[in-house]
Amino acid sequence: MDKFDLDSAIRKIHDFPRAGILFYDITSILTNPTAFKYCIDRMCEMYQDKNLDAIACVEARGFVFAAPFAYKMGLPLILVRKKGKLPGKTRERKYNLEYGQDYVSIHESDVTPGSHILIVDDLIATGGTIKAAAELIEEMQGVVDGIFGVIGLPFLDYEKVLPTYEIQTLITYDSE
Repeated sequence: MDKFDLDSAIRKIHDFPRAGILFYDITSILTNPTAFKYCIDRMCEMYQDKNLDAIACVEARGFVFAAPFAYKMGLPLILVRKKGKLPGKTRERKYNLEYGQDYVSIHESDVTPGSHILIVDDLIATGGTIKAAAELIEEMQGVVDGIFGVIGLPFLDYEKVLPTYEIQTLITYDSE
């Protein structure tokens, strides 16, 4: 695959959602068909030789990258949603937010025991939501075979929160 300058396709918004935060906005990737194609094609290249059984994606922007990736790979897509958003029988896992707590949930029937699952999100920051998703998949006897994010922010120490998982990204930013 040809090299693409993904950084140039990512909009950076200063002081969002509050002062002092630099927000890396993936919506500018989605409005650029070349950038979006690059992301999906690179994901397929990175994981073509992995023996994956399914892709789990974190609500909501993770869905955007995981769905075409799962389609191209011919794999089932498992939605990791916020509490109360999935009908039917689900399992939930609580995790901490900066100010409070939240839950992620997965349909019980979506994780087959022993299945090898890649977790996909748009951006990996502190790792808290992804850790909750990984723990939930493992509680349901799935095997988390890696974590993928289009963007990684290692300066927020997600590797300390997710030390036992292989984490891959297309681009990282090492400071705010």
